[in-house]
Amino acid sequence: MIFLVARREGWYIFNRMVNYSTLDRTFGALSDPTRRRILERLAGGQCRAGQLAAPFSMSLPAISKHLRVLENAGLVRRHRLGREHRLELTTGPLRDALRWMEQYRRFWEGSLDALANYLENEKNKKRKKGTE
Repeated sequence: MIFLVARREGWYIFNRMVNYSTLDRTFGALSDPTRRRILERLAGGQCRAGQLAAPFSMSLPAISKHLRVLENAGLVRRHRLGREHRLELTTGPLRDALRWMEQYRRFWEGSLDALANYLENEKNKKRKKGTE
């Protein structure tokens, strides 16, 4: 269920069915290009943390910080086998974000279609007045 909530700064859309803290973590994790590239790499399958760090010109501790952000967002799951850390992509948070975006895509497409129809009707009215 969607509600419009008035705030001093303007109107906000609030959906009671969405856990916004989860969405915030997901979009926050996706906001960094390094983390997006890590997710692209993991889309091909599991790999070790060292393998993920190889294409980047940054230290392993820096990559580890990025991995922690991805783990906290639920986008990556870590499996420990002795000293080896294997990481894999988890898609649940991405599906939730896509579902949220789809809801607003439909809203905006409907609104833009209604605006286009209104403008076309106004244009036709002006044409009719001009020919009379």
